[in-house]
Amino acid sequence: MHRQVLCPRSAAAVAARRLRTVLGSVLGRDAWMWRTHEVKLLNTSAGDTVKIGEISYKLKIPRNPELVPVKHISDSLPQTVVQHLRWIMQKDLLGQDVFLIGPPGPLRRSIAMQYLELTKREVEYVALSRDTTETDLKQRREIRSGTAFYIDQCAVRAATQGRVLVLEGLEKAERNVLPVLNNLLENREMQLEDGRFLMSAERYDKLLQEHTKEELDSWKIVRVSEDFRVIALGLPVPKYKGNPLDPPLRSRFQARDIYHLPFKDQLELLYTVGPNISAERVSQLLSLATTLCSQESSDLGLPDFPVDNLLPALHVLNAFPMLSSQQLVQRLYPYTSILGKDGRTAVEDVLGRFELLDGRRVPAPGAIVSVSAARETEGRADVTLRVKDKDVTFQVPAGTKEPRPPNSSPNFISTPSHSQLLSEMMQSHMVKDICLIGAKGCGKSVLAREFAEILGYSMEPVMLYQDMTARDLLQQRCTLPNGDTAWRPSPLVTAAIEGKLLLLDGIHRVNLGTLAVLSRLLHDRELDLYDGTRLLRWDRYQTLKEQLQLSDEQLQERSILPVHPSFRVLALAEPPVVGATGGSGGAQQWLGPELLTMFLYHSVTPLAKAEEMGLIQGLTPNVPAEAAEQLLHLTHSLRNTNDPTAQSLASSLSTRQLLRICRRLSQYPEESIAHAVNKACLSRFLPSLARASLEKSLTNCSIQDKPDPAEQTQDYSCVVKDGVLTIGNVSAPIYKPSEKMKVPDVLFYDNPQHMKVMEDMLKDFLLGEHLLLVGNQGVGKNKVVDRFLHLLNRPREYLQLHRDTTIQTLTLQPSVRDGIITYEDSPLVKAVKVGHILVIDEADKAPTNVTCILKTLVESGEMILADGRRIISDPREAEGRPNAIVMHPDFRMLVLANRPGFPFLGNDFYGALGDIFSCHAVDNPKPQAELAMLKRYGPDVPDATLQKLVAAFGELRSMADQGTITYPYSTREVVNIVKHLQRFPGEGLANVVRNVFDFDSYNKDTREVLIEALHKHGIPIGARPTSVKLAKELPLPEAQMTGHWTINQEGNARRKLLCPTETHRIDIKGPVFLRVQSHPCSRQESRALSFSEEKAHWQIPMNEVNIICDVATKDDVLYVATCNPVSLFSMRERGDAIQSMELYDVFPRTISGAWQPFVTIAPLGSPLDGQVVLHEEQSNTVLHVDLVTGAVRRLLLSPDGDQPAGRASNWWSSKEQQGSYKMCREFAHKNWLLFYKEEGNQLEVLDVLEGRVHSISLPINLKSVFLVAEDRWLLVESNTNKKFLLTKPMHMAAEESGVCQLHSISEDGASSGHGADSADVSVPQMLSRDQLPNENLSAALNQKIVSPNRIMADSGSFARVVVGFPDLMSPNEVYSFKRPVDLSAMKSSESGGHMFLRGGPQSSAAKQVNCVSLLSANQVVRALPPTKVPLKEVYPKDVTPPMTAAYLEVTDLNSKKVKYIPVPRSMTVSPYTSWLSKVSESDVVIAPLGSGGVVSVDMGGYVRLWETGLDSLQRSLLEWRNMIGTEDGRPIQITVQRDSGLDVSAPKHGKTDANNDPHVGGNQWAGGTGGRDTAGLGGKGGPYRLDAGHKVHQVSQAEKDAVPEDVRRAAREMAEKAFKERLKEINMSEYDAATYKRFSSAVMRQVQSLRTILDSLQAKGKERQWLKNQALGELDDAKIIDGLTGEKSIYKRRGELEPELGSPQQKPKRLRVLADVSGSMYRFNGVDGRLERSMEAVCMVMEALESYEHKFKYDIVGHSGDGYDIELVRADKVPKDNKQRLQVLKTMHAHAQFCMSGDYTLEGTDASIKQLAREEADERFVVVLSDANLERYGIRPERFAQVLTSDPQVNAFAIFIGSLGDQAERLQKTLPAGRSFVAMDTKQIPQILQQIFTSTMLSSA
Repeated sequence: MHRQVLCPRSAAAVAARRLRTVLGSVLGRDAWMWRTHEVKLLNTSAGDTVKIGEISYKLKIPRNPELVPVKHISDSLPQTVVQHLRWIMQKDLLGQDVFLIGPPGPLRRSIAMQYLELTKREVEYVALSRDTTETDLKQRREIRSGTAFYIDQCAVRAATQGRVLVLEGLEKAERNVLPVLNNLLENREMQLEDGRFLMSAERYDKLLQEHTKEELDSWKIVRVSEDFRVIALGLPVPKYKGNPLDPPLRSRFQARDIYHLPFKDQLELLYTVGPNISAERVSQLLSLATTLCSQESSDLGLPDFPVDNLLPALHVLNAFPMLSSQQLVQRLYPYTSILGKDGRTAVEDVLGRFELLDGRRVPAPGAIVSVSAARETEGRADVTLRVKDKDVTFQVPAGTKEPRPPNSSPNFISTPSHSQLLSEMMQSHMVKDICLIGAKGCGKSVLAREFAEILGYSMEPVMLYQDMTARDLLQQRCTLPNGDTAWRPSPLVTAAIEGKLLLLDGIHRVNLGTLAVLSRLLHDRELDLYDGTRLLRWDRYQTLKEQLQLSDEQLQERSILPVHPSFRVLALAEPPVVGATGGSGGAQQWLGPELLTMFLYHSVTPLAKAEEMGLIQGLTPNVPAEAAEQLLHLTHSLRNTNDPTAQSLASSLSTRQLLRICRRLSQYPEESIAHAVNKACLSRFLPSLARASLEKSLTNCSIQDKPDPAEQTQDYSCVVKDGVLTIGNVSAPIYKPSEKMKVPDVLFYDNPQHMKVMEDMLKDFLLGEHLLLVGNQGVGKNKVVDRFLHLLNRPREYLQLHRDTTIQTLTLQPSVRDGIITYEDSPLVKAVKVGHILVIDEADKAPTNVTCILKTLVESGEMILADGRRIISDPREAEGRPNAIVMHPDFRMLVLANRPGFPFLGNDFYGALGDIFSCHAVDNPKPQAELAMLKRYGPDVPDATLQKLVAAFGELRSMADQGTITYPYSTREVVNIVKHLQRFPGEGLANVVRNVFDFDSYNKDTREVLIEALHKHGIPIGARPTSVKLAKELPLPEAQMTGHWTINQEGNARRKLLCPTETHRIDIKGPVFLRVQSHPCSRQESRALSFSEEKAHWQIPMNEVNIICDVATKDDVLYVATCNPVSLFSMRERGDAIQSMELYDVFPRTISGAWQPFVTIAPLGSPLDGQVVLHEEQSNTVLHVDLVTGAVRRLLLSPDGDQPAGRASNWWSSKEQQGSYKMCREFAHKNWLLFYKEEGNQLEVLDVLEGRVHSISLPINLKSVFLVAEDRWLLVESNTNKKFLLTKPMHMAAEESGVCQLHSISEDGASSGHGADSADVSVPQMLSRDQLPNENLSAALNQKIVSPNRIMADSGSFARVVVGFPDLMSPNEVYSFKRPVDLSAMKSSESGGHMFLRGGPQSSAAKQVNCVSLLSANQVVRALPPTKVPLKEVYPKDVTPPMTAAYLEVTDLNSKKVKYIPVPRSMTVSPYTSWLSKVSESDVVIAPLGSGGVVSVDMGGYVRLWETGLDSLQRSLLEWRNMIGTEDGRPIQITVQRDSGLDVSAPKHGKTDANNDPHVGGNQWAGGTGGRDTAGLGGKGGPYRLDAGHKVHQVSQAEKDAVPEDVRRAAREMAEKAFKERLKEINMSEYDAATYKRFSSAVMRQVQSLRTILDSLQAKGKERQWLKNQALGELDDAKIIDGLTGEKSIYKRRGELEPELGSPQQKPKRLRVLADVSGSMYRFNGVDGRLERSMEAVCMVMEALESYEHKFKYDIVGHSGDGYDIELVRADKVPKDNKQRLQVLKTMHAHAQFCMSGDYTLEGTDASIKQLAREEADERFVVVLSDANLERYGIRPERFAQVLTSDPQVNAFAIFIGSLGDQAERLQKTLPAGRSFVAMDTKQIPQILQQIFTSTMLSSA
């Protein structure tokens, strides 16, 4: 009897080879050389026996010897393994099933296989995955020649044939699959689908004694062999991920813990592998591995170290002893990629402990020197690497093609880091499969391709996706041409057989449960397939062949195939998300302990700047160097920050994107970089914070978007000429398609913006890019694409994606014909075949894991289809391959997607795949472009309507961008409105816009916002046609001729009255440049709800104490001056901005404390447009101001100095009124002005263009001057009120010291025989500078007349017309419209309410006359105080007149009517009332408008535009009514026209009433107003209209639809009652409720919109997933063949996806609001309400997050001088109702009132960030509210910036309440972008907070 001992080589030999002391107490190897058990194989005559220790097992001869494992037993078995084998043998002899449990790795499987090899048992191996179903275990149907057969699967085969069933990965199988085996395990019984019954051997044998075998066969009873055993291999689940064992299943197994080999066994093994390595180093590495597998390390959250991979790693180290251990460890355990900061430090501590931190000293391998095919062995290559100046040559597996020398590929630019990476990959390739980890777009695929080519491999790319099943990976079912079902091997299997390099792209996407199928292939190079084929490792296959003496063909018949020895796997993955849990968005830590054992890992680091530069210049040689430099500077500055926002931006600027940008720049060097970057990052759709961050980075890198001056003027047009299409500056040849009908043709109106997008698209299209268009809904993406393809004449294929799109629908649709499965090509495959353009619409609706497969198609031009065909881009590769589809060179993809984020809630297609497309943001057209486009859609729609629509929608869009409203209104909606208006012009705009806005009619807050915006732009939604509120017209007295003016021209007078003139140049001081600030102007259209004379109104941004003193207009520009402090505002009538200039510093101050400046404005004309002259009346200061540049110059008119003498000495007597200086500005548009002093006798004429002053001395003292023409001026003498006419030569040149003549004017009364009545000498208050047009003059005087004339007004008349003045010397007739009472005779001191505001009776006449003439409208308009208005006549008796600032008295000389238009009171009035009364006697100042009408500015700075002209009012009223839509009160009838010849009731004239009483209705009286069939007005069906002179009655539709008042009252009372009940419930007083409401209503809208977003995100998180393998539901395309064979569970349905077991719980997000409650908040609250705004913000947080506590854990902490952690709201005790919330607000208020001064912003922020970082949470946010004047407390903003970004795990934001000057803006420049906000206006605080919420927290909720 000979025995063969399987035992290690003799101890002496080993001891002699090496004697080493290792770690501490271990003595040396000799001390371990004792063995307890031996494994013996005894050959006896009775058959062979295996004996382990004392237990023996008798071998049987296997029936299928090829199924017995071979070459699993190593020649030296460690003792531990022997003990495991002995235990299995015990269980085997007992007939029990075993479960080997232990950490991931191949050890458990190899022990099972060693046992089976030892006992010569046949094996049935099955790797369970989450896709395993019971058919995979029991029986599966196959069709053979038209009949379905059952084929036994592994469990049944093993049971009947007496094999051992090895089940691997029990924790991967879905629950309820494995219980199928319960009975088989326990009683060895099982009922099969085909009716057979498996029965245990004992029972079967008992039956056999009573029955014959034939009987049992006929009963379909099958014996289960007594040798059948099950060995299950699994992981312990609570520690690892997976499903826990089902208790009934667990109880049927005997378990054995198979941990890693003990230290000494492992060490021994490693020593044998690495003879060239010092033993100490080996033991250090092993100690590290053991430490990282310990319980303590897994408590720290570190994944297990893959101990089994130490073996291959030592192989590498053996060949390269100079490698640093740290690098080696990084490959085994890439801790820098998978662990957070704490984890990294922990691992590095351990490394340091075992002296393995040597990575810094030792340089990595340098580069590959050469690669050549090995001579002796086929499929190997000799590789020489240069490491540390030493060349090392070694052998690696290689492909079948000829290896290519490194760095010889034209499209691979070698950089030092990449060549080093390739050489490291070579080393790992020697021993094991590799996985490359790197961010997207960093060159993984390129490196992989290069690696494959160097070694001569052909590559087999397999794109992995999330729903991938094990079948997709290994084998798929198909049908043969005769209808038989078969299995088609996947590319993975063919690659293994043919020895290719398998590229698994996106290993991070696949579910771990599916990948587990590959673990055996990766560890052992063995694989069992579904159809029973087995792949064996090459050497095992050869051994088997020798042992059984079979040929390859015979083995192939038994379906056993070898895995090619060169086969290798190269996996690509994106870096794991550090610290991410298996929570939101699938961003889980994919790289777990199981995957660690499968590969060696290499990280592809982003390139260094210089390398990237080299790469870019190598691949795009013509790129402008400066541009590339700036780009890289930006990218690297973004990559190097630790701010997550910047990091995410950097990820969209990957190397791939940079190359794309550079390719484009080298083609079109004139493009701006900023444009390219914005395009690549899609900055238009970034959340506001990220966008701010990007803009700031661009500015820091000095990349400015140069506003292209040509862009505005350049007309983008598209021309097709001679077969060439030109868009803008880009041309492309036109395509000649074969299928004409597929070229889209679309109605498209060119507009510059879309043309620009198309030009951009064409540039990228010509560069060969695939395009991605992202935009909101309805902005014209489809139109642009269709138009683009139409112009290029390209046929298109169209695919629309949706939630249920699967990979099958994208590529092929399977269907069954005559029992044979056939595949229909999807549009994608068709487009690829014939070279069409594939348009993929709504790409964001499909799951990202589906759209991922487009990546390989775009990148490498390869893709595998479900029917086994593959798309290949390179026609050379396709030769000789039967099922290859060559990609047509013209194929292109255009993908359309909505922007990511709320409210679209699609999947982030851009985030996943934006990298491989060239992205274009499509936006709504700009207002001009949109207007032009709408004109084409609605040529007959009035322009005003279109402008209103464009403006209103523009505003709504900007609101949507800010997040005030959630729905982004788009062009599509406007176009629909315009189409409707075009077709049905009678319908009012106000009704038609409801077609869009009725969606929002049930959401109160949104509705309010919308109505406000629409009203602001004058769309009268909600107005009734009857609400016209025009002022009442009163009749004007008849015009009387009241006298003559005669211009005296006697000779003697002429001599006396010549006026000498002198001329000198003016002295100019300055210029000083002042800041011109621009403020947004919220212009409100006034005719939103009712129609009145007021057109529009807006507020000037000025202080409450400021006083308006003058308004002037020029064309459509308004200028307003204020005088306390002096400042100037300018704005356009229709503009959206107000420019302002503070002139406070320029005006000379006087010592006089009571100096009250009064400023008038004269706007200059061309060529000085936009410039004004300001004149201050008391100090006679003249300033020339340029509002464009901000230049201010002081003009000194009199050469004798600037202050009039003696002014300073009498400052105390300022009460005595001095004559002030006046400016006449009638001819300012001609650029000359006239100045005079009251009571003075000199005129100074300033010519602004020439810079000269002409002084004219007069013989009289002046009261006032009127420039009635350029060369004729009317002067009024001061005491006598006598009038003079001064004529002067037109052009005053310096030579002729001009002769100005003065003529006195004598006034005669009407010819009543008396002399001139002295009382009738009128003092003009206003005299027009031009004449009334002739038709207006004739109308005013009721006679046909043509003559020069002037219109004049004074206090005694409404208006006077002087006919013939000033040109005719004959007596001029004066016609007057007299007032019943002279204005000056009325009391002007206001009685009653206005009295106290006015400060008593007026001391002197007001300076502003407030009387203007509108010549074109034939009107005189004055502003009068209410006391001087005949209110009794204007308002009926019972109506109290409204409180008004003034009335505009409009005297219309055409209609001879006068009307009084009330001007509403101003919101605020300056406290300086006496000063106010000096400015104007009413509360407003007015000026005429260029567009006809007047502008009034009240003292509170409210500007109102009025339309007074009758004609224009009528036109506007018509337009307004059209906008509302004509609504006659008649019911709408539905008429079906039939020719019956009968009529209901013939129309009749009706009876005529003798008294002519008005009749309404009744259907009998003629001349009624509103009947049905009788004649009358406003009726419905009468034959003709008949007017009997009554007021027309109409029943408005609105009144009919109105709810009766009592119903409304009931509803109100119910609400009030409920409210009071609720208050009682939480015992809150009504006063408290009102207080709280004040805060909550201020932020109601923000709260509402935040809650909307939260809800929809929650809904998105709950979206249901596909559940596969269901027995009912929709047919799953992937299972269509299983359906043919008659399987049951071939359906899929949507269901809630249970969270994967073992995946960590989702933690809530953690938010802390750090509110400022310091004393300064309370102190300045009166100024800008900052404390209240902060309280509102806090209120908003509390209300918005109410009932979302499970998602957001928040607390609110205050900081003030008392400290930085004043608790306001605790995280575990958040306020539940309004009372508690009010309590929090009260606490804030009280604290701010009574706390110490000081500032703890910095400390508070720091402490909060540290505290939150310690807490458990998904994400952490700190929002700091502060009004910190950092500089005052000596805090440098940089220091604060550092604190804000101190911890990358905590997103910290700061909101500063803007303080003095531009300090806030300076702050913002130093603080990180997107992290800090400055709220200059405290109203913005809640909005900013809302922005922070939406763009960060909610982006991933």
